Amino acid sequence: MQAVTLLGSTGSIGVSTLDVLSQHPDKYWIYALTANQSVERLFEQCQCFNPEIAVMLDEHAALQLAEKLKAIGSTTQVMFGLEALSTVAESEHTDYVVAAIVGAAGLLPTLAAARAGKHIMLANKEALVMSGGLFMREVEAHGATLLPVDSEHNAIWQCLPVGSKQQYHYDGKGVRKIILTASGGPFRDYALADLEYVTPEQAVAHPNWSMGQKISVDSATMMNKGLEVIEAHWLFGLPASQIDVLLHRQSIIHSMVDYVDGSVLAQMGNPDMRTPIANALAWPNRIESGVEPLNLATIGRLDFSVADHKHFPCLALAYQALNAGGTSTAILNAANEVAVEAFLQRQIKFTQIPKIIEQVLATITAHDGDTIEQILADDALARALATELTL
Repeated sequence: MQAVTLLGSTGSIGVSTLDVLSQHPDKYWIYALTANQSVERLFEQCQCFNPEIAVMLDEHAALQLAEKLKAIGSTTQVMFGLEALSTVAESEHTDYVVAAIVGAAGLLPTLAAARAGKHIMLANKEALVMSGGLFMREVEAHGATLLPVDSEHNAIWQCLPVGSKQQYHYDGKGVRKIILTASGGPFRDYALADLEYVTPEQAVAHPNWSMGQKISVDSATMMNKGLEVIEAHWLFGLPASQIDVLLHRQSIIHSMVDYVDGSVLAQMGNPDMRTPIANALAWPNRIESGVEPLNLATIGRLDFSVADHKHFPCLALAYQALNAGGTSTAILNAANEVAVEAFLQRQIKFTQIPKIIEQVLATITAHDGDTIEQILADDALARALATELTL
């Protein structure tokens, strides 16, 4: 049996991962579950899965959880803080680390897992967006196995040929480009003028996927796809010019690989994160995920259109940051996190999100990003400036 540490167990990816794990109790057991402040949900998960350790990022939440677990006689040990996240991620008692913490908070524990040579199931974009070069060097240096869980990257990974680069199905030969598909989010058919008045409730109502609030807003702005472009660059070793984005409203084709011989391979499936989770968990084998089989006859048609950068300026900003290199992508990510939170709190309009990001990118000087200290320093500068701009 393989021991699993789940970073971010109460979010949508975490819940889906636990659902897949629960279908295979003879193959996997839970070493650690972690969350930010969701005491009730983590308490329920601890009751169900009985992990050795539960970690809350928030100290007060950890105290509440410890009391609740003590009251039922649970043997689960409760820890708190960012250092505790890294401790369980690098522990010798865990084999698999599912990196599902949303945002920059997931960077350091995921990096700790890489340095400990773990089997990492990567659902946290920020590890690569903020520190792609550094992170990939650590993966290689310590013999970690890095498997993408994002549906788009997992699809690309399944469509690439077997090769020797890391543990990926890719050897750099014969690929013309990779194509990331995007639903376009809830505002794909809106006129630009109408975006001025959209609400947080509208932005988090994704037409195809069930996701958390922050990721749902990122999908609405297409920043989520921009971050995926950056992530794909580091995962698959291709420049921005060989990574395209195509709108596909049904979310049935999760991404494609275009080969120089004219072949295009696509990975298809129902829009359910349990499929890529199960694929990464069982690789190189396959296991049941609980997802309904795809019925193309029922779907009837698949539609595609260009991802217009004027309609989705955040996507253009992500390409700009990737081409600029260094800590530009960390600055982009930090500004976006602050702007999205401000929008969710109704401090700014939806259309101000890309404007704030653009101003932060134009103001802060990026560095080479070779050290975690420099990455975190530029992240902090970007957050401070973005916060000022939201006031």
